[in-house]
Amino acid sequence: MTIKIAIAGSSGRMGRMLIEAVQAADDVELSVALDRLGSDAIGQDACAHTGKNCGVLITDQLSALQNADILIDFTRPEGTLEHLIVCQQYGVKMIIGTTGFDEAGRAMLEAASQKIAIVSAYNMSIGVNLVFKLLEIAAGALSHGYDAEIVEMHHKHKVDAPSGTAIAMGQAIAKAWDQTLSEIAVWSREGITGPREDGKIGFATLRGGDVIGDHTVVFAGEGERIEITHKASNRTIYAQGSLRAARFLQHKETGHYDMQEVLGLK
Repeated sequence: MTIKIAIAGSSGRMGRMLIEAVQAADDVELSVALDRLGSDAIGQDACAHTGKNCGVLITDQLSALQNADILIDFTRPEGTLEHLIVCQQYGVKMIIGTTGFDEAGRAMLEAASQKIAIVSAYNMSIGVNLVFKLLEIAAGALSHGYDAEIVEMHHKHKVDAPSGTAIAMGQAIAKAWDQTLSEIAVWSREGITGPREDGKIGFATLRGGDVIGDHTVVFAGEGERIEITHKASNRTIYAQGSLRAARFLQHKETGHYDMQEVLGLK
């Protein structure tokens, strides 16, 4: 059965990439294209940027979601949470790649998962989620005598730091160490900081140019250094991961899932 897909932020870079991925797949179809209120793209064909029309016009009317099975949302927390309310009304499942939710926002997602099925992830890339699994294994083996540092770089337009993916990497390491990230994270360093404390996870954030997303985790020990790196060169990896999540959700009614579950890694 063909899955009817709605896409939020349809005129943005990620939205357009998602539209192209949906159009190229045989088992999904674009049924709704949303954009923010007042966008210049309202009323335009959602596929116009590809040089072909698909007959789906971009709209800011959230009531259009009743025509979809699943909404894919890579926008911003405030927009995603607004969409979440409407999706619950119409029984539309959600795939959420939005990052930067506060505690209240995360609680809203969890509560909504009692009514609709949701996949949310800091990163939808299949490769990145494999890295999360590798980090669990590495951190378990390197729990003593090794210092963990996470370095990430993104384009200059990214508004949150560190990235959601970097945070998720830190959480994977902390879990393997039987810790919570909030207790052992060092988010920044400046001035005379003193010697590095054992058992901490350091973060470094770089911003510039058009970098889509680079992440490196360093386990530094005496006499050796292990580095696990993922570099994204094209946003299609997030779109393909999202479609894989859509196929997973097709057979779920409620629940809150992550990409590790989608990929069968846990």
